[in-house]
Amino acid sequence: MPQIFRRSANTISKLSLAGALMLVTGLILLAMLLGRSSYVTRANEYVEQPVQFSHIHHVLDDGIDCRYCHTSVETSSFAGIPPTKTCMNCHSQIWSNAPILEPVRASFRDDRPLRWVRVHDLPDFVYFNHSIHVKKGMGCETCHGRVDQMPLMQQVQSLQMEWCLDCHRNPEKYVRPRSEVFTMNYRPAVPQSVQGPMLVKEYGIKGNTSCSTCHR
Repeated sequence: MPQIFRRSANTISKLSLAGALMLVTGLILLAMLLGRSSYVTRANEYVEQPVQFSHIHHVLDDGIDCRYCHTSVETSSFAGIPPTKTCMNCHSQIWSNAPILEPVRASFRDDRPLRWVRVHDLPDFVYFNHSIHVKKGMGCETCHGRVDQMPLMQQVQSLQMEWCLDCHRNPEKYVRPRSEVFTMNYRPAVPQSVQGPMLVKEYGIKGNTSCSTCHR
């Protein structure tokens, strides 16, 4: 019986299959890289705000503690955004006529809150509680980065699930004494490999990775 296809057809089909496999693999890798890029995660991007608030000025230069503005970070799931009155506690006395602060003065004068744009914006299906992490010794800079060096606030971590799980699976790498939670540029007095496991035990950290912990 004569052959319908030439022998070269075997080579062509093999090359076609290999090319298709390479194409699919490339597309998967491209999707993975895109998913980790700042285009998707919004990491290291500045967000336009009604007032270009400088953390480097308020935290590093003036030494203002995180809790002065984010008053509920130790007791609530939300760290809290300060009301305009908090801003005016200082700026009714200093920089009181600065043009850049006119939106703040207008907000206070008209009794209308400033509409800040959320920088660390988790999806609606993700539950995160600030107070729990603070009580377990997780420092602000672990998630938010060196805020004291940011002229404008930006997200520095991807906030993706694999990033969260790394900490939940290995809390000893990140935990610090509760007294140092709000310290910027924290350096442990003893090696983290020694201090971490001790604090995990002392604070009763379970390293929970159950889906329902964050997805409720």
